[in-house]
Amino acid sequence: MVDQKPDNIYASPLDRVADFAFDDAVARVFPDMIQRSVPGYTTIIPMIGLITERYVQAGTNCYDLGCSLGAATLAMRHGLKDTPSKLIAVDNSESMVKRCEHYIELDNSPAPIELRCADIRDIEIENASVVTLNFTLQFLQQEDRLNLLKNISKGLKPGGVLILSEKVHFESPEEQQTLEALHYDFKKANGYSELEISQKRSALEQVLIPETIDDHKQRLLDSGFSEVQLWYQCFNFVSFLAIK
Repeated sequence: MVDQKPDNIYASPLDRVADFAFDDAVARVFPDMIQRSVPGYTTIIPMIGLITERYVQAGTNCYDLGCSLGAATLAMRHGLKDTPSKLIAVDNSESMVKRCEHYIELDNSPAPIELRCADIRDIEIENASVVTLNFTLQFLQQEDRLNLLKNISKGLKPGGVLILSEKVHFESPEEQQTLEALHYDFKKANGYSELEISQKRSALEQVLIPETIDDHKQRLLDSGFSEVQLWYQCFNFVSFLAIK
C-alpha cells in the first residue's frame, strides 16, 4: 500500500525555501496538494477521459507526458473503452513513477499501459491519436517548449489531439490581480495558511513559468496544429484542445 499523506510541506517556517521539485516528499502528498492548489483539477481529469474517448483512433498510441501519479493516465485508459490502443505514460520523477505503478495495478481497466521513467523531451511521439500534457509544459524551460510541441504534432496522426493544461498569466494587470487573488482565496478555502501559500509561491517562482493564453495558442499553431480551442478555464488555470 502506498502511503499518501496530507500536504503540510510548507506548514512550518523554513530558513531557506528550496526550488520546488517532484521528489519523494511531494509524491507522498501529491493528490492532496494538487486538489487543494489547482482549481478545476477534479473537473479536468474526467474530461480528459471523455476527450480521449472521442478522439482515440484504433491501432494508435496515446501518451500522457508528465504523468505524475497517473490521474490523467487512468482517465485516458478508461476513455479508450474497447478501442485497441497502446497507452504510454512518462514522468522523469522516480518517486512519482513508483507510486503511479501502484495506482495502475489497482485500476480495473484491461487496457495496457507502458510506464516509463524518462525525460519527456527525449520521447519520440509515434503513431499517436491523443497526447496529454496536464500541467506539465509550465515546468519546462521556455526555450524547450516549442520543440516538444513540434515533436508531439509531428507524431500525431491527422485528426489527433493534444490536451494541454496550464497555469497562465494575463497581460492586463487588473485581470492578473483579480484572478491571482481568487486563486489565493481558493487555496485559503482549502485550508492552506498564508505561510504555506507564501513559501510554496517562493519555491515555484523559478520553476513554474506561466505564459499567456495567446502565447500558448500561437505556439501550438506554430508547432503544426491546425486548430486550437480553449475548452476550460477556472481563474488562472486553463486547458486547450489542439487538433492536428
